[in-house]
Amino acid sequence: MAPQRESTRPLGVAVIGYAFMGKAHSHAWRNVAGYFEVPAFEQKVLVGRDADSVADAARRYGWQESETDWRKVLDRPDIDIVDICTPGWLHAEIAVAALEAGKHVLVEKPLANTVAEAETMVAAARAARARGVQSMVGFNFRRVPALALARTLIAEGRLGEIRQVRTAYLQDWLADAEAPMVWRLQKEKAGSGALGDIASHAIDQVQFLLGDTVADATGRMRTFVGSRRGPDGPQEVTVDDAVWASLSLTSGAVASVEVSRMALGRKNALRIEVFGTRGSLSFDSESLNELSVFDGAVAAAGQGFTRVLVTEPEHPYLEAWWPQGHLLGWEHSFTHEIRDFLVAVAAGTEPSPSFEDGLQLQRVLAAVAESAASGSAIVKVA
Repeated sequence: MAPQRESTRPLGVAVIGYAFMGKAHSHAWRNVAGYFEVPAFEQKVLVGRDADSVADAARRYGWQESETDWRKVLDRPDIDIVDICTPGWLHAEIAVAALEAGKHVLVEKPLANTVAEAETMVAAARAARARGVQSMVGFNFRRVPALALARTLIAEGRLGEIRQVRTAYLQDWLADAEAPMVWRLQKEKAGSGALGDIASHAIDQVQFLLGDTVADATGRMRTFVGSRRGPDGPQEVTVDDAVWASLSLTSGAVASVEVSRMALGRKNALRIEVFGTRGSLSFDSESLNELSVFDGAVAAAGQGFTRVLVTEPEHPYLEAWWPQGHLLGWEHSFTHEIRDFLVAVAAGTEPSPSFEDGLQLQRVLAAVAESAASGSAIVKVA
């Protein structure tokens, strides 16, 4: 059974990992209560491997203390929530142990490095849920107001029947062949390259926006630079640099996905176009607060995409922020994510996306990889 918490005590939070994602999540934990009505909580402990570095990060990010052993954190009765921001190869071990210890768990995407690991995490999540312990996987783009609005417009039928989606997620931080080796280029740690790192976001958006699921996939994968400079000389790159996929959804819609971490000039561009029988929409993360909407019912002479600046208090999440026209940034999506997670935990309801959603997405990624390995054959998603 999950340990009982005194109802008057604030929820105790631990974040495991203090680098890129740990910093983003810490920013959200530090700010969420200043803008949204959420249950009381305390930033208890930040966990990392290097004692001096994690202690310094804890001080700067607003945590009460630091720790180098995540297992000790799970033994603490004052910790109720564990937020996992480690590399993917650690997700399953930490999440399963945390759930078994009765901690609510948030895991940064993708859920795991493999389908098998994800299945283990789902089993633990289901068992924990029966004891009132909640879990969620963090796909922060779901909490970008413009994309949340896009989902609403599609669900309301404003675009009619959706026929096709085009999405591309392009970055260039690996475009320089002299860039050094990092853990994200090692399969045993990252699981995959651009596929798990950014195609996971793109494919999640296809399914999230349409409220649909991928039925089958074809894929191609490419590694452009086969080795990188390591501390002891050249090291082999064992993951993909770029991926192309075609997805068939259960509704009959078709989606194309292109992702690359070597698209010179594109820093962090998630671009999405959705085409329906009555209208279309488009989004570009490099213009994060804008959504372009096309109304096919307008007479041809006056047709065109309308730029919607998604900063009105009526728009998703915007009631908590600034007056109209004052823009939000990428980091706000994590604040919204933490807000939704906390509200669900307090209400005893299942937060979304669930570990089951994360597993389903992992199966889509596996289908793309299997297709790429077999000459782009069509592979059904399990």
